[in-house]
Amino acid sequence: MVVAEVRRSGPRRSPAPLWCGATEGVFLLMVLVDQSRQVPPAASKPLLEQPPPRWAYGVLAIGVAVPLLALLAAVPVAWGWGLSYLDVGIALAFYWVCGLGVTVGFHRYFTHGAFKAKRWLRITLAVAGSLAIEGAPIIWVADHRRHHAYADREGDPHSPWRYGPTVSGIAKGLLYAHIGWLFKRESSNRDRFAPDLLADRDIKLIDRLFGPIALASVLAPPLIGGLVTWSWQGAVTAFFWATLVRIALLHHITWSINSICHVYGQRPFATRGQDRASNFWPLAVISFGENWHNSHHADPTCARHGVLPGQLDPSARLIWLLEKAGWVHDVRWPVPHKLQVRQQV
Repeated sequence: MVVAEVRRSGPRRSPAPLWCGATEGVFLLMVLVDQSRQVPPAASKPLLEQPPPRWAYGVLAIGVAVPLLALLAAVPVAWGWGLSYLDVGIALAFYWVCGLGVTVGFHRYFTHGAFKAKRWLRITLAVAGSLAIEGAPIIWVADHRRHHAYADREGDPHSPWRYGPTVSGIAKGLLYAHIGWLFKRESSNRDRFAPDLLADRDIKLIDRLFGPIALASVLAPPLIGGLVTWSWQGAVTAFFWATLVRIALLHHITWSINSICHVYGQRPFATRGQDRASNFWPLAVISFGENWHNSHHADPTCARHGVLPGQLDPSARLIWLLEKAGWVHDVRWPVPHKLQVRQQV
């Protein structure tokens, strides 16, 4: 059971440096991770729902393999030809939009309710996260809430400890947690883990439009590259770098949180049960602060994951800017005494 401290915050309040909350209107809310305001009582609803059709896994295999091959080919291609400042600019822009759409939108907002947002921003975050092509928003949220409810025990969709603590078991588990779980015919029950999003007409519409949004994410970079350079080569190189390499890199960084950040790294905070979430500092910038995974699992609804001094968290900085602009409110910022309670000696 996780104790989360919720505070009512105005749009002009600056974030405190540590644990979740603010100074006015404090009240305590006992939150079960799988029975929070995001996740309803689960006793009467099954863990899984009907799996996707088999052909969907073929599409998934292509979507995983092709960008990965492009990522592996990136170094020799860059060495020989075909990398321009335009390609880098388009790739970085899409990486940041898609990545923050996942970390700020899908994860901290839709999954954990770390803040409240205006309607237009909710829609924008849902679309931005969908552009990452990591799945439609509702099933993404359902899978992640299920992960928190059963972290590193039976029921977790992607625990690297699935095959035991032996060397071979961990090696097999890391591969499973990183990518293998995507091909297992299990689909988290959205009625159980994401009923709030199923009841949201805006999010349901974006969920149904995931296919066209994903296609736009694939085709927009070469379209931009081709129009700016007015050449087929500009379109082809933009497709390689800003579509294939960008998608592969973002996917593998996201999957590294599921795999690496549950095996390697520091665990400064106590987590519940068998949860082995860890902080893995090398991924800080490129994962937009999602690498501070131990801090996150210790207090899932907190808007800042990098709660200790020197821990870079670009996602939290964006939330702070959105709060300053008045576009988000009731942000759950860190509170020092909560950090001290959970910090391990």
